[in-house]
Amino acid sequence: MRTIGRSLRGKDMAAPREAPRPGLRGNYSEARRDYTVPQQWERYSEDEHTLWQLLYARQRRLAARYACPEFLAALERIDSPHRIPRLDLASRKLRRATGWELVGLPGLIPEREFFEHLAHRRFPVTVWLRTAQEFDYIAEPDLFHDFFGHVPLLFDGVYAEHLQAYGMGGLKALPLGGLPYLARLYWYTIEFGLVRSPDGVRAFGAGLLSSSAELPYAVQDERPRRVAFDLMRVMRTRYRIDRFQSCYFVLDNFAQLLHDTAPDFTPYYERLKQLPALDADEAVPEDRLVVCDDGARC
Repeated sequence: MRTIGRSLRGKDMAAPREAPRPGLRGNYSEARRDYTVPQQWERYSEDEHTLWQLLYARQRRLAARYACPEFLAALERIDSPHRIPRLDLASRKLRRATGWELVGLPGLIPEREFFEHLAHRRFPVTVWLRTAQEFDYIAEPDLFHDFFGHVPLLFDGVYAEHLQAYGMGGLKALPLGGLPYLARLYWYTIEFGLVRSPDGVRAFGAGLLSSSAELPYAVQDERPRRVAFDLMRVMRTRYRIDRFQSCYFVLDNFAQLLHDTAPDFTPYYERLKQLPALDADEAVPEDRLVVCDDGARC
């Protein structure tokens, strides 16, 4: 996930979520065998509900300008601006829409269990919320990142199909040595992806949608390069976890993501093992830069 990536300085993550490490937040003593925990909504304090309201209001204003239309439409279905959402109530809506449900987690979990949840249309949501001192930055994925950033797009049928397929692909990749490549795919799409829209390039990655600073930077700043999505290019590309990205990949639409990731990845992994990884800042001649209608980099 995006926020945990920022806490691992100078490393190219090996998987979207990691096994629990000493010092991480979260009460793992209550975790079941699949690492799920009850949300225990009644334990949230009024200060936490107020903090949620402030976080939600800020990101909702930014999302109106920088998020993709699919996210904005789905956000209305979540409708939780004032109080911390209950995962069970949100799950009822998701089941009716796309067959997904939400499960509470104490924090980071091992790769296999993470992929198992996705493969069975269960999206893991961290149950604890950041503190007021972490309003602008947090080093681990918390409830706000997971719920506001990830959950709305689970109402989109095509996106929901891709995320389940990603979980199934992750389980298959475990014995094939494919996790580093899948982690890059997750990073540059689910966490930091951009997509074309009628109004121009917009964000759909949860790491962007839950960040007050990187969301406008990724969409409108002139400094980063925005490159048309290419699956092999993405899976070859390392990423930075200690600063904003210098390169973002842009989908034509979610159907492209579902289509391009549908084939068996086994031969891709074998090919990727023979190719040098690309640095996060590296450009290659095959890159197709995405430009605005006026010809400027957008």
